[in-house]
Amino acid sequence: MIAALFLFACVFAVGYLGGAITGLHPVFGIVFPYAAFLILVVGFIWRVLKWAKSPVPFRIPTTCGQQESLDWIPRAKYDNPSNNRGVVVRMVLEILTFRSLFRNTKAELRDGPQVAYGSNKWLWIFALLFHYSFLVIYLRHFRFFVEPVPLPIHWLADLDGFFEIGLPTLYITDALIVLALGYLLLRRLVNAQVRYISLPADYFPLFLILGIALSGMAMRYISWFRVDVTAVKQLAAGLIAFKPTVPRGIGTPFWVHFFLICTLMVYFPFSKLMHMGGVFLSPTRNMANNNRAVRHVNPWNPVVDVHEYDHWEHEFHDKIVGCGLPLDNPEPAKEEG
Repeated sequence: MIAALFLFACVFAVGYLGGAITGLHPVFGIVFPYAAFLILVVGFIWRVLKWAKSPVPFRIPTTCGQQESLDWIPRAKYDNPSNNRGVVVRMVLEILTFRSLFRNTKAELRDGPQVAYGSNKWLWIFALLFHYSFLVIYLRHFRFFVEPVPLPIHWLADLDGFFEIGLPTLYITDALIVLALGYLLLRRLVNAQVRYISLPADYFPLFLILGIALSGMAMRYISWFRVDVTAVKQLAAGLIAFKPTVPRGIGTPFWVHFFLICTLMVYFPFSKLMHMGGVFLSPTRNMANNNRAVRHVNPWNPVVDVHEYDHWEHEFHDKIVGCGLPLDNPEPAKEEG
């Protein structure tokens, strides 16, 4: 964790330095965002194509329900799908509701000794809060890139600020994403088992996204960190239109926030955050489990000259009869030719 925190501090310091030195604004406002976006797109496509090329010789879906077998045995159509329709439903539930995470359990060693399993829904709840809050915040930011702002973006912002708490209005997703990130971070720090398997690559994206969220909230809700929103929109619109311009007087807090976002875009394709694209290509999720109905032969297996049972029975016919053993084919096969 210390290494990840130090790396985040370095990124934050670079962003602050870029905002404090006016001569660096064109680099931080034009060069870095274009380079980061290019790395994000190329890196994302490269990772997806690499996974898509990975051969899967066998069907290896992970299941938690009864497989399709006899008609009178109830089966789990979506937990253990046997056709593509069931796979589609399973993938939709996995992507939109994190179904497998909903089934997450915790194990504890109690007196006896005895292993006890129980439900662990907190991770599922806070993971949903984080991902959907991040999605809403991402969509709300389109108001900085387009003019006029599409009506659905206005509706989304109005719904997000429905409670009208404070001035400016507090967006509920701002509070929820910080709450969710705080839980995910504390879980890694407090839970001994999770802390033991956590790496800097697990902490750094949490620090990075939390820094983005907090710096964005500071610019909106704290007067000391306010920035020129009109200048920010001018910068964003220029980047989208490929006519970049760097207005003056935006404010150092924005450059810190913006550089953290660029860092996230660069880091994304090479991190565990790529599960966003990888979940669609996971053979444990996107395959139908029809192993009982269809024989799946590994295409890598070399051709082998097998000795089938009929041939074996024919070869040892007289000896089998002499021992009094039953035969599938009592009559000896006729010699060909």
